Amino acid sequence: MIETQISLKEHDESRQGEALLLEGKHDRQNNRKLYIESYGCQMNFADSEIVASILMDNGFETTHDYKSADVVFINTCSIRENAEQRVRNRLKEFESAKAKNPGMIVGVLGCMAERLKSKFLEEEKLVDVVVGPDAYRDLPNLINKVDDGTRAVNVLLSREETYADISPVRLNSNGVTAFISIMRGCDNMCSFCVVPFTRGRERSRDPYSIVKEARDLFEAGYREVTLLGQNVDSYKWDPKDEETSSIDNTITFAKLLEMVAAVNPLLRVRFSTSHPKDITNEVLYSIAKHENICNYIHLPVQSGNSRVLELMNRTYDRAWYMERVDAIRRIIPTCGISTDIITGFCSETEEEHQDTLSIMDYVQYDYAYMFAYSERPGTLAAKRYADDIPEEIKKRRLTEVVSKQRMHSHLRLKEQVGKTHKVLIEGYSKRSDKDYCGRNDQNAMVVFPVDQQFNIGDYVTVLGESCTSATLIGKIVNSETTVGA
Repeated sequence: MIETQISLKEHDESRQGEALLLEGKHDRQNNRKLYIESYGCQMNFADSEIVASILMDNGFETTHDYKSADVVFINTCSIRENAEQRVRNRLKEFESAKAKNPGMIVGVLGCMAERLKSKFLEEEKLVDVVVGPDAYRDLPNLINKVDDGTRAVNVLLSREETYADISPVRLNSNGVTAFISIMRGCDNMCSFCVVPFTRGRERSRDPYSIVKEARDLFEAGYREVTLLGQNVDSYKWDPKDEETSSIDNTITFAKLLEMVAAVNPLLRVRFSTSHPKDITNEVLYSIAKHENICNYIHLPVQSGNSRVLELMNRTYDRAWYMERVDAIRRIIPTCGISTDIITGFCSETEEEHQDTLSIMDYVQYDYAYMFAYSERPGTLAAKRYADDIPEEIKKRRLTEVVSKQRMHSHLRLKEQVGKTHKVLIEGYSKRSDKDYCGRNDQNAMVVFPVDQQFNIGDYVTVLGESCTSATLIGKIVNSETTVGA
């Protein structure tokens, strides 16, 4: 899945679900207020931007306070059991607000929608609307149905929907970085994962609409885009006209990366997530070729043991994964690598857990998202395998993985001390408005004192002077500083 920075505390799979608030206002037709709260991966946050755009075009504005909203949506994640329980608890809070505002409409969007629609609508009666990831265009119609006194649901999956023609409203934006969704769905069928069932089959978005969105963002002052997909490396777009279609004009992910990088050298390009079976040398050479394609790859390993990987249906083994890491190190020597790891998968032995620890030593990841296995109803693993590892063993193995990753993260940052880094200023540090913060090419967070010459959105050269286990600390130096705004 998506993501962007290490999480070392309990690895909250919801990535701290947060209220997303709109920048700017459109013409209002009905003065109704919208509140959206999102949980889960970056794709969910990007989807909330699509929802906001659709509803703003239908006369909604947004509010910071769900208690004053006419329509409240929670965009959900089904990856972990804890995420589902958190959503349920949040819906009960919304229910209390609705009791004081009977006209309020409460809806569930996203990955939980299809699987739990009957529970939400009929058994628990917590919501009025349930909408799946491919049905957001139907939201105005569904809201009208609720206005007429009927609960509404649309969880149909699509083989075509990419929302390519919708300009997302940038939510909680710093005005510098933005997500661009390049594809939807997933064909991989990993045995532990619900995504193929909740988001449907893979389909790639028209590359020219992606490039246009990137160009529009750059012209609006944004200086970094992250291309999103459940498996970006499998992106593939063929022209619709069969007479002109050929291998030569098929757009692969490597070609798409170069097209977006060509928008402007000052537009940084990131992407997430890569699948080890699909990340080709062609992609790696494209990254190496363009300075503005960041040297950072999120490459989920999940387990370091080949038997467990086979049970997970990951379609690669330990040796394949290590070869891909070797290729990354060879072609992009400075590349940062992050990962996802699951501990305590069905039947995992202690020796197989040690294989995961040893592959961590081999790669020395910059960041990692780490979880104890949580069985998801409807997945292949739930149907085929017993969830037979006791919780205390799962948690103990997770603790060992977290401890090792903390050590590696600190080690990787130490290697960046004493070097200069091109950093995009994203904002002020959370701890002090006397410090800027931004990320370097390898996606490391860098904190450095404010220099009045520069603004948020500028590129600066920062000398790394020290580090914590998660942050590089430095100062702006005068060499090769680029104004990005």
